[in-house]
This record gives sequence, structure tokens and C-alpha cells, in this order.
Amino acid sequence: MSDRKYPTITIARTYGAGGRTIARGISEKLGIPFYDKDFIKKTAEDSGYSVEDIEREGETLSRGSKFMNDFLNNAVSYKSSYDGIFEAERETILRLAREQDCIIVGRASNIILRSAGIPNFSIYLNASIADRIVRARELGESDEQDIERYIRKIDKRRATYYKNYTGTEMNDARNYDICLDTSTIGKDRCIDLLVDLIRSRS
Repeated sequence: MSDRKYPTITIARTYGAGGRTIARGISEKLGIPFYDKDFIKKTAEDSGYSVEDIEREGETLSRGSKFMNDFLNNAVSYKSSYDGIFEAERETILRLAREQDCIIVGRASNIILRSAGIPNFSIYLNASIADRIVRARELGESDEQDIERYIRKIDKRRATYYKNYTGTEMNDARNYDICLDTSTIGKDRCIDLLVDLIRSRS
């Protein structure tokens, strides 16, 4: 890894805070790939799990699902699909980080890399609920009438997933090199700021 120019960049985010937009902007300015939605395809190729399974279970975990997951994991020789997909995603994250300079969005990648001793520049993004509602409507990923409720549901499921597999809180600032509010700073300024910081560390 001595010829690497940048540490692996990891981005955790609340739903609708602009993680994908900021990852794409950093990617374009640094000339390195970013993995977000296409990470699902990578994991499917590596693991044999279907894209549909990974989309459904790959980064969110409801409290009910966590309860059943914990209960069933006490059974002899049982391994849940959540655990299997997490392990598959973990292996994909480690492989990508070892092979190339890249940006990985979500999936507790900052803690996975830290635990493996792989350097990473970890970012946490948040935004106002008003801006996140606008973004959620743009994404069109929910047909629920109450968009704010949908946003909070996704946030809770991501946080439960993160806590379940890392033992720490997703919104704990101590887990990151930098935490930014994309509503206050603006996405373009966030991109410029992050690129300057990453270049200064290379």
C-alpha cells in the first residue's frame, strides 16, 4: 500500500444529507472511484448473495429484525442472512480498500477498516430535516405520505445496523475525522473543504 496516494475515504450519513452527491464530487476532484449503490453489485459478485437480498438487508436493521437475529443466533449453527451479508460486505470493503484509492459510502466502513488497521479518512454528514425532506422527495425512494416519518425510520434502521455490528453509535463524533452539516455549509463547500483536507493528508 506504499504507492497509495490517499487513505480510503469513508462516508457515514443520515438519510438525505447528500452522501452520494458529496462522494461523487470528491471522486471527480480526486480522480478516484466511489462506491455507493454499485457497492451492492460488487458484494453480490463476490459473495453469491443476490442483489435483491443485499438491497433489502445490507445496511438497515429494524429493532424487530435485530431481536429475531439475536434470538436465532443463540441457536446452534445458526447464521442469519443479515450476518452473512454483513460478512460479505465486510470482505468487499476490505478488498476495495486494499486494491485502490476509493470512497466507500455507508455500511460501517470506517469501523471495519479501523478494526483491520487500514488507514481511512472518515466523514459523517448530517443536514436539517427540512433539507432532507426535499432530498427524499427528489430521490423518490418512498411512496409513504409522511416523508419525515420515512426518513426517521431509515435513520433508525441504519443506526441499529451500525450499533449491532460495531458496538458503537453511528452519530458519535469520536468515530470520525470530521463531521459536517451539509445544510449549514452547503454541499459544494463541503466537497471543496473535504478535498483540501484529504489532499493535505496525502
